[in-house]
Amino acid sequence: MSLFDTRVPAVLLRTDRNPFHHGTLGAVRSLGRAGVDVHVVADCAGSPVRSSRYVTRLHPPPAPDATAEEVAAVLRRVAAKVERPAVLIPMDDAGAVAVDSAREVLAPSYLLPESPAALPERVADKAELAALCATLDVPHPRTLIPDGPAEAASDAWRLGLPVVAKWSRPWLLPPGGGLRSTVLVRSPQEARELYERSPEAGSRLLLQEFLPPGPDLDWFSHGYADRSGAVRGGGTGRKLHAWPRTAGLTAVGEWTPNPEVTALTERVVAALGYRGVLDLDFRRCATTGRYHLLDFNPRPGAQFRLFADAAGLDVVRALHLDLTHRPLPEGAPRPGRTFVVENYAPLNLPRPTRGGRELAWHAGDDLAPGFAMSALWTRHVLRRLAERLHTRPAAPVQAPVPPARQAPPTTEPAAVPAALTDDEKASNC
Repeated sequence: MSLFDTRVPAVLLRTDRNPFHHGTLGAVRSLGRAGVDVHVVADCAGSPVRSSRYVTRLHPPPAPDATAEEVAAVLRRVAAKVERPAVLIPMDDAGAVAVDSAREVLAPSYLLPESPAALPERVADKAELAALCATLDVPHPRTLIPDGPAEAASDAWRLGLPVVAKWSRPWLLPPGGGLRSTVLVRSPQEARELYERSPEAGSRLLLQEFLPPGPDLDWFSHGYADRSGAVRGGGTGRKLHAWPRTAGLTAVGEWTPNPEVTALTERVVAALGYRGVLDLDFRRCATTGRYHLLDFNPRPGAQFRLFADAAGLDVVRALHLDLTHRPLPEGAPRPGRTFVVENYAPLNLPRPTRGGRELAWHAGDDLAPGFAMSALWTRHVLRRLAERLHTRPAAPVQAPVPPARQAPPTTEPAAVPAALTDDEKASNC
């Protein structure tokens, strides 16, 4: 008999247009393998996710700039097609915030964790998170929120260059505008110019003390806070490789027990009364040894499948079981287990691991997404190379060098001079 109530489907919501979002595929496979019908509300037209055998049905997503009301309208149309209450799982911050805002409208059709109102939005907002950490006495990099371009320049000096610049609500950044959610600022002028783009970004700019990355410094904590507040279905891990290299998503991660990070996670969850799936990022300060909370994502992290324990429990399975009032199995942790995103860390594929390994795209029971990703990634890389070659500045044209003047011919070959002594070199200057 299945642990799961397979009468209750799952609906995955993703609002961003990233075709390489492997976390969505991880959730599709995790619940599909458990016998749960999985509906995906996302732009999968060019994504390998659409080819998974575990997708029950694809549904058109809301527009990239959709309001919470518009997202809710899309989800209600999906609910009418599903025709039975479903577990709703937002896969990005924008979706999590929109779902929380429309909770009352969505409640008749979807099963949702009961967090305090607006809490997902507060923890996802980088500026709000800094304030929450100060209130809870949780280590967090020193953060300043400038009120103008001149103050942004002076704040950069005060924090000590380089500094990290973040937009407080990165899900509001316009696509294709050239703005990144997080950048490293190396001069006051850069901070000034970035602040001047605040209206375009749609949220506040904050400047943060830079804690350099390094071996054993970048950590993450995943879990599901159930109805009682207990954190289940996850664990703590080290980010071994990132993409982009120094400040990006986890390309290779390892399940590594860390009691201090676990205690911080549980303290934050308890203090806030948070319920639902969570993905927290930490960085240990190499000077003080303290773990600083960098990000609190109120949804599954892309590498959540790293923490599938010996009973097969992960955060999305824990969510489905808890919301359908099924018991969560007790499975042994699997320290040393690794998670590899093949397109971002291909050189790590042959390396043996002591706790087992899960690949983001390739799976023996679901072959099509892996092949589709390989073809799509190859086209992506070739297109980027072509763009770089096309935009590379042409080498400057040099004026032709006139030929050297020829010495008048002699009747005898010129003698080869001997090496000059130091005195001879001086006399010939």
